[in-house]
Amino acid sequence: MSAVLREIDEVLALIADGAMVVVPPEYGGVAMEATRALIRRGVTGLHLVTLPASSLQADLLIGAGAVATIETSAVSLGEFGPAPRFGAAVTAGTVRVMDATCPAIHAALQAAEKGAPFMPLRGLIGSDLIKVRPDWRVIDNPFADGGDPIVLLPAIRPDIALFHAPMADRAGNVWIGRRRELATMAHAAAKTIVTVERVHDGDLLASEASASGVLPALYVEAVAVAPRGAWPLPLAGEYKRDEAHLAEYAALAATTDGFQRYLDRYVFDRKAA
Repeated sequence: MSAVLREIDEVLALIADGAMVVVPPEYGGVAMEATRALIRRGVTGLHLVTLPASSLQADLLIGAGAVATIETSAVSLGEFGPAPRFGAAVTAGTVRVMDATCPAIHAALQAAEKGAPFMPLRGLIGSDLIKVRPDWRVIDNPFADGGDPIVLLPAIRPDIALFHAPMADRAGNVWIGRRRELATMAHAAAKTIVTVERVHDGDLLASEASASGVLPALYVEAVAVAPRGAWPLPLAGEYKRDEAHLAEYAALAATTDGFQRYLDRYVFDRKAA
């Protein structure tokens, strides 16, 4: 079904409590305004899949109590330090962590993208991750004469892919440029929700020059306009990350009370951002 332009709260109503949601890395078009809206709505029990890592988005959702399980290769604020609410939740045992690697998450989503039940991956052999991921199976390569183990990763089939992009046209075609992992997310997920900076008047698929950077509406359930919707994270070609804000977040989120002040200031008061 072709996507339709809707208000952001209507779009996010598609994300139910307990849904499996896949999101991109910090540099890949993170739907931060949608994330704040989900927290305001009080969503809970999410299975968050990060392709392949996350920063502020995952930490904010975990701190707000929206995430029950996270499948990730890393959650970190980078040069601003560890992700404080993620670390606190892991220590307290309030979030289940499914440890993975970047190639493993990509491969498992590619399996779903291709309609396959699993994807083989070689680089995990010898890793301690095998011990903590009973859903990963080690078998002998059936095309070898033995002694060649390989790991089978079950396909990750999210309910929702959620990301932010520069623009979409009125038919629901979305410009993703070189961020091809966004296409993998959309192909793997049952539904894809996109927030965009603006609406493009015209057909993004009409030109050969632009069509290669477009996710067709066939894969997009709904689009909502959210100017600066990745803030305070960056959006390639549009704006850089707000380093002062990220530093403020890291300082406030280091404590439970500080994190609540952050939520009050920047999530529940829409004018504060």
